[in-house]
Amino acid sequence: MLRSSLLKAGRIAAALGRQPLNHPSGSVLVGSQCAWRDFSTNSHDIFNTHKHNADNNWETPFDFTDENYEIAAEILTNFPTNYKASAVIPLLDLAQKQNQGWLSLNAMNKVAEVLNLPPIRVYEVATFYTMFNRSKMGKYHVMVCGTTPCMLQGARKIYQTLKEHLGVDYGQTTEDGMYTLSEMECMGSCVNAPMIAVADYSGPSAKSFTYNYYEDLTPEDAVSIVDDLKAGKKPRVGSQHRDKAEPAGAIVDGKWVAQKEGQTTLTWDQPPGPYCRDLTDPPKEAAPEAKK
Repeated sequence: MLRSSLLKAGRIAAALGRQPLNHPSGSVLVGSQCAWRDFSTNSHDIFNTHKHNADNNWETPFDFTDENYEIAAEILTNFPTNYKASAVIPLLDLAQKQNQGWLSLNAMNKVAEVLNLPPIRVYEVATFYTMFNRSKMGKYHVMVCGTTPCMLQGARKIYQTLKEHLGVDYGQTTEDGMYTLSEMECMGSCVNAPMIAVADYSGPSAKSFTYNYYEDLTPEDAVSIVDDLKAGKKPRVGSQHRDKAEPAGAIVDGKWVAQKEGQTTLTWDQPPGPYCRDLTDPPKEAAPEAKK
């Protein structure tokens, strides 16, 4: 049974490797049939399998820059010398930033070399965490939050608008190499839903990497943000319609609806209760029946 399951997984992985660009990342080609299936899209990758190609093979060069060797040495000072393996995640993150947002085979091998680890120990970490990308990325990795609060506030419209505007689906990269579009689960700013996160790998070094949240989005806001990034502008980070997370309004049907002056609740009216008693009042005497 295990053997047949592995063979089936291999056939699906091979089919995905032949998948044309205009197929969404959730479509699996098996033979002449196209079976639609949803995959976790927190990461750019569907299957964490390595396949040699022109950009990623044993001969593809990777070495840390002098600047990043210094950063790596500083990272290692945070761990006892006999626990250097604990630095595998920050060093993989450093390698990914240097390598324009993804981890090639030799980028992982270099991390293993620095930490004196068997390469498989590094591969296990890189393929487990969805923050690590195992295939080439765009300069801007645009991630749409797909968790319940964002979905309720219009994340599907954000996704559909970006999909149409960029011409790619989740897990795909635009032909000009500018954007990769993905879904991500809970970015932790639910009060400002819906939102996107953008990892910016366009800078010249790892130190120039940025990772920003853009919140309280209408579909038009999302398009404006990706267009500004391409034009080299710096779109406003955080909420697009309020200072932080104060009760000032909400996205309703894809539009920002401002709250009435003086309101302090997002229910738009007096809450229906039940209300807590005034804690400064003495407690009422229990009814005789309740005492029994």
